[in-house]
Amino acid sequence: MAESGITAEKLDATIRAKLEATHVELVDTSGGCGQMFESIIVSPQFQGKTSLARHRLANSALKEEIAAIHAWTQKLFTPAEWEKKQGEASA
Repeated sequence: MAESGITAEKLDATIRAKLEATHVELVDTSGGCGQMFESIIVSPQFQGKTSLARHRLANSALKEEIAAIHAWTQKLFTPAEWEKKQGEASA
């Protein structure tokens, strides 16, 4: 288990449950100790919210998990934004 007690699998499950995420990508950038994560989170809960409001929502939902790790980077999208981004990437 990771030193922080946080694993990518546990974090993924929490994100999906608390933010109703439809897509989650997590990368443990700490070399496996569970101290640094980069994430992409797609959730309908972000609809109509500014970037700051989205980050506040995600940080609030993941407060305990974020407190247990050293670094947390997140990119947050609505399902429509993510679909558009994926279309641009394949073009």
